[in-house]
Amino acid sequence: MSVPRSVALERIAYTLAAPVLAAAPNLSPDGSVNTGMLLAGAAGVGGALLAVKSREGTGRKLVRLSPVVFGAAVDAAAMYTTGWGWDAALAAAWAAAGWWLLPLSRSARRHHRPALAPIPQPARTAPATAAPPVVDDGADPFTRDVRLLWERAGNPGRTIVAHADRHPVTSHDLTMLLRAAEPGRPITGLSEAGVAAAFGVDDDPDVVRFAQVVRQPGRQGGPGWLEVHLTPDEAARRRKAPTEHEWWADRIGATSGPVPGSDFVKKVRDTERKVTHYIAQVPDEQGEPRVNLHALAAALKTKYDEGRLFVTIDGNQVLVSLWDSSPLAQVFPATRELLTPDKDGRWVTGYLGNGQPARNRVYTDRGAAHGLFVAPSGGGKTQLMGLHVAADALFGAVVMLATEAPDEKTAALGEHTARYGVGALYMIRLLRVMVALMEIRGQMRWDDGKVHEWDPKLPGCPYRMLSAYLDEFLSAARNGDYGAEIMDLAELVSVKGRKYGVGLKVAGQSVYVQDGFTQLLCENLRENCIPVVLKVAPKKITDMFRALGIPSENTPDPLPRSFSPAEAGRIERVMAGQPEPPSDSNTGGAGWIIEGKQPDILRTLFMDFKAGIDDFFPDTIATLTDHEIRELELRDLWFDWTEPPRPGEFGPEPDDEDGDDTAPKKRGGGKPRSGQKSGPRRDAVNSPRQALDAIRTFTNA
Repeated sequence: MSVPRSVALERIAYTLAAPVLAAAPNLSPDGSVNTGMLLAGAAGVGGALLAVKSREGTGRKLVRLSPVVFGAAVDAAAMYTTGWGWDAALAAAWAAAGWWLLPLSRSARRHHRPALAPIPQPARTAPATAAPPVVDDGADPFTRDVRLLWERAGNPGRTIVAHADRHPVTSHDLTMLLRAAEPGRPITGLSEAGVAAAFGVDDDPDVVRFAQVVRQPGRQGGPGWLEVHLTPDEAARRRKAPTEHEWWADRIGATSGPVPGSDFVKKVRDTERKVTHYIAQVPDEQGEPRVNLHALAAALKTKYDEGRLFVTIDGNQVLVSLWDSSPLAQVFPATRELLTPDKDGRWVTGYLGNGQPARNRVYTDRGAAHGLFVAPSGGGKTQLMGLHVAADALFGAVVMLATEAPDEKTAALGEHTARYGVGALYMIRLLRVMVALMEIRGQMRWDDGKVHEWDPKLPGCPYRMLSAYLDEFLSAARNGDYGAEIMDLAELVSVKGRKYGVGLKVAGQSVYVQDGFTQLLCENLRENCIPVVLKVAPKKITDMFRALGIPSENTPDPLPRSFSPAEAGRIERVMAGQPEPPSDSNTGGAGWIIEGKQPDILRTLFMDFKAGIDDFFPDTIATLTDHEIRELELRDLWFDWTEPPRPGEFGPEPDDEDGDDTAPKKRGGGKPRSGQKSGPRRDAVNSPRQALDAIRTFTNA
């Protein structure tokens, strides 16, 4: 075994210094050699004191100073002993201790050569970060090439490539099966960036993906294994030319997409109707799909307010309908076939945004249907009312129409009704007849000799359904002379009319309570009809649908001012100083139909009044039965309702015995004097009997 040079030199120094240390104090105590040895010892003692006070390296310093300090002690002792015996023994002991302990060599600095040769150790296993190549396990050439790239990168995440598969028809796509370099340990510290760097590709989520490994027969699984999909070629193709499933997953069904969590099912193109349908669904555990309409419109390269995009949700499925042009901008001509009620009393009133027919009804399972039509001026209310009048007439009902103010279209409709008139006076007379008919029909016996509630499916009914239309109802209800009674009678008919085949159809521009529409009337009409709301102003949308009982989460967005797309070239027109083309206001007849809890947007059928509407109505006009007319005449309610108020019709005449005989008598239909408020509202009428008793009291019938 070779001895380090520093050890050999130190031992030689102790061997040569020992005789000098023993002889110098005996031959010449005052000599320069002995004096130098004593001074060196004193310096060693001073250095030891300083080493004790220092904060680091104290032990090492004391060990290195120990030969000098103890040598000076041996020299000083030799000066006081007699003879050479003790001096030689102390010097030999000093040399032997230094030769064995080697204080200088053993306390050498770290970067110096060690004092002793290292004890031979058995060869250690190389660390996992520099794992040796896998022994030939029969891997294919592609797997071996991938292993070389992986080992060149330093085996990222302390992993080893167990197997690699090349994806077909690609140059760089592959799937790797990795295992931990140390058996029994999980794979930690491996990132997408580390994998991407090893193969020189981007670390985008669609390029590098990790997948768990499931245990299979003959192969382990769990956290010690990892499957890596590297697909740069597939990602590039998916960005440029994705399939329909891929496009939906990336743009629509992504976590931040318009319909998060949805899976594409299929795409259907209806060439005839010029609409494309996309069907998707979400997992059952996700519940009802959540749809961001504005984001969905942007993904489909359209605008939400163009009226081309419509979404239908059915359970966990969602149907997205994208039309080539807005169906709400189309004109759907009315036909007699569409307006004829089926065996369930349903008929087509228009078409929904998704292309489905929007149907209303002339009766319900509880009796005659009421009606509620709300639209501003020019919104298509009279058109809608005409569709309902035709449907009722084709069903065989007796139709009567009263309007607060005349116009061309309502007059044309009046020609196809049993009775038609204008003004609040005409409307109140119509309502009085409706209330009286409720009592009359409640006593009429059917073919079986019994009295029944009206049901169109039961045979032997002795009367026809009566459908009365009140146009501009709120204006009439605010009339100073007749308004209070009009509202009372309308409430009564809305509550009980359905049982006697009496339907009340109210049309106006508002259903607000503050505008005079009572909450009771609104609730009764809403419960027994399918309301239709057309072209509501944006600021009134929320209040309008709240009044109709629609919750805020189902309140629809306002309709646009036009369903026609904006003309291109606006920048050129601005640069040339040219005016913008006029907007096509084609939203008349567009609105919402409220059959369920959520309003559905629709476009009503178009009835061309200018071309004539005779073809939409039956050849004969249905009327009341002779029995009903006789009973009404007995109650003094069946006459020409356009006449001025009859004496006593609306209360006793004022006493004029002391007045001027030439002064005109005040009629019930007269207007209140300027500045005079209308009289207090009469007590509410709660039954047909109370209404008839009040009428008899006023008319002395």
